[in-house]
Amino acid sequence: MSLPPIFYHYFSRPLPYLRALQLQESVHASQLRNRRSSSPSHRDLLLLLQHTPRLTALGADFVLAKRGGELTYHGPGQVVGYPLLDLGRAGTGGGGAALSIRDYICRLQRVLSLHLREAHGLAPAPSEHTGVFLAAREKVASVGVQVRHRLTTHGFAMNVTHEPRAWFDEIVACGLADVKAASIESATGKEVQVEAEVPGIVARFGRVMERRMVPLLEAGSDELAELVHTSERESTADERTTTE
Repeated sequence: MSLPPIFYHYFSRPLPYLRALQLQESVHASQLRNRRSSSPSHRDLLLLLQHTPRLTALGADFVLAKRGGELTYHGPGQVVGYPLLDLGRAGTGGGGAALSIRDYICRLQRVLSLHLREAHGLAPAPSEHTGVFLAAREKVASVGVQVRHRLTTHGFAMNVTHEPRAWFDEIVACGLADVKAASIESATGKEVQVEAEVPGIVARFGRVMERRMVPLLEAGSDELAELVHTSERESTADERTTTE
């Protein structure tokens, strides 16, 4: 029996980290309730977005999160991915065993590595650390996940433009004092846009996870779709109120 598709959504405006965290918690609770019902039909999601900055002393937010990894930065110029998946049904080939957390993290790194190679001709460097590196001391993407009841939250962040570098210079990211933030833009010397990276990441995510990818807008209405769209509407309304 083939696995159901993964529904994906890209938020057209940056989302505050706390709002995205609350959205993930709401989706997790909904997936768990549905899975425990007599006829489970919960959807797997991939949410892609940019965040507003998260460094309080420099005019950004600081939030404690229960995911793997240490201090990091999320903000404009990064594509952030939150796969909200049920690993219990995410085995390969439609009938394989459930994914282990280790295998899941390896697949996330493979998605990002493939994207760098195929979309930009960049060769990731091997590293003993979690994440994706362009050289031993140049990290272009971070991975940090949480898995509860086999349901995933959090995910990955990849630096696309130069913009995150200045923010990363203010912290020791992921506890790696000798590592600096790299980006696709700095490595290629070409101007790139976050939005332009989304289709390729979605396609490679589906390939690595061996799942069909479907836009959430085409999924029809259900509790998870409404949670996502409500969060997007409220964030847009908050932004308008702040700027007025």
